Amino acid sequence: MTTIQWGIIGCGNVTEKKSGQAYNKINDSSLVAVMRRDAAKAADYARRHNVGKWYSEAEKLMDDPDVNSVSIATPPAYHLEYALAAIKKGLNVYVEKPVTRNAQEAIEMAEAVRKSNAKLVVAHYRRALPMFLHVKNLLETDAIGEVRTVQIRMWQNREPKLIADSETNWRLNPELSGGGYFHDLAPHQLDLMLYYFGDPEHYNGYSLNQGEFSAADDHVCGQIVFRNKVVVNGSWCFNVAESERTDTCEIIGTKGKITFPFFGTWVTCKNEAGEETTNFTHPEHIQQPMIEKIVAYFKGEGPNPCTIDEAVVLMKVMDSFAKSV
Repeated sequence: MTTIQWGIIGCGNVTEKKSGQAYNKINDSSLVAVMRRDAAKAADYARRHNVGKWYSEAEKLMDDPDVNSVSIATPPAYHLEYALAAIKKGLNVYVEKPVTRNAQEAIEMAEAVRKSNAKLVVAHYRRALPMFLHVKNLLETDAIGEVRTVQIRMWQNREPKLIADSETNWRLNPELSGGGYFHDLAPHQLDLMLYYFGDPEHYNGYSLNQGEFSAADDHVCGQIVFRNKVVVNGSWCFNVAESERTDTCEIIGTKGKITFPFFGTWVTCKNEAGEETTNFTHPEHIQQPMIEKIVAYFKGEGPNPCTIDEAVVLMKVMDSFAKSV
């Protein structure tokens, strides 16, 4: 495969800036078709982004002979269905996060990949951003010594500004999203923990619906103990005062501390030598660095930047945290 010719299934708001335009800005990559069930909106997207073809049915896009790879950017309820169909047709697949609504669906997707020649990547694109690679480098160069504990706090009000706009708030419908805002934001955070610290040995947590403003739980807590004995504690609450909003990760070691927001642009490292804050500017299309790695992988020129097997582990962790009490 010398050129990756993309079709997007679900060309909604998340693709407008984060990913859609990036496909045409990478060597040997082009966006040739888009699909949305609302035909008028699919046509409008294609017109605005100079995409040659549009469809209102995913099956027709996947049958387009010019498409050899698909990006699945629908609500999670449809990820498994579309991924299985694409894999069966021999197409390579890029799946938005969370990869599925739960671990069992992710396992089914992983089994289909193993039985096929198709390649599949999960959209944990923060792995490819310079800011989070900087954190990884600080850890690998022992900037804060041996890591002892990690504290994650994601507290927002009922309408988090971190959530991508959508016409209907499907993220609060567990049938579509798998849960609530936790299922939309925590995959980014917890995947980075797996990326930084490796295999988890124990994980457990609980969730509850304190505010009862939707069917989704709005408060989630969890803990992970990694095989290297790093302990991660996480707290997610989506019903706090506006003045108490926070997005913080503190990685604390024997020689200091790394602090950063998952949805911000700075990293502070404090150790025996002093304190330094490094600021970052994210790419215009935030998924572009990840898509560059995916194109290389699909062409056989690089490793898989985020495998379905890694996503299965993440979904098992999330399932264990999202147990209602």
